[in-house]
Amino acid sequence: MHLDILIFAAHPDDAELSMGGTIAKLAKNGLKVGIADLTKGELGTRGSVETRKIEANNASEILKVVHRENLGLRDGSVKYNEEYVKKIISQIRKHQPKIIFGPYFNDRHPDHIGASQLVKEAYFFSGLPKIVTEDNGRIQSPYRPQKLFYYMQTYEFKPTFIVDISETFEMKMKAVYAYETQFHNPNSSEPETFISHPNFIKYLEARARVFGFKIGKEYGEAFYCEEEIEYDLFNLIKSSSNK
Repeated sequence: MHLDILIFAAHPDDAELSMGGTIAKLAKNGLKVGIADLTKGELGTRGSVETRKIEANNASEILKVVHRENLGLRDGSVKYNEEYVKKIISQIRKHQPKIIFGPYFNDRHPDHIGASQLVKEAYFFSGLPKIVTEDNGRIQSPYRPQKLFYYMQTYEFKPTFIVDISETFEMKMKAVYAYETQFHNPNSSEPETFISHPNFIKYLEARARVFGFKIGKEYGEAFYCEEEIEYDLFNLIKSSSNK
């Protein structure tokens, strides 16, 4: 299946936490959005591989994601190696997305840093004919997306752009809460973690409000690009004059 957007995430729930509102907004506007989780989150303190899979499927339905796949890399060992890069290249060539997203390259979790490097390398090398990958026994054609954008996880950065998610923030939070084992649940007997503390959800909302405020909206999600990107000033002025 060809996709407009493909998001790579180290663990199930990373995409929802970081850019769930943007995913919902893109899908709501008719774009085909897919997620490729690199690991099954098997080292997670709470829940299990089985529950995370169910939760990821439920979250995908909420956000209207048309394709989700798990690449089965080893949780806790997401770092550069040729096999991992080729798995991501294969996904890019298979789905031929116009834009891909990956985690920002500096973060609290080492897997997020490793995932960022893997995605960047795959983004570039997917366009080289001499790097050979297969899908179901067929040699894939080289393909490189137009852009790679990075989403924000724990550590913040100065955004290249901010997406208004005011209309889809509630969908984002519904998708986050679909991961019932991972976030605050007063009835849970599992150990508390960084993200299961009740203040984490408050922080998530507060950050969305801060980035929304910066663009004059209620909620926003921040992104970074290492390259310059075109800004459509004409349509900005046109949309402002229609209000």
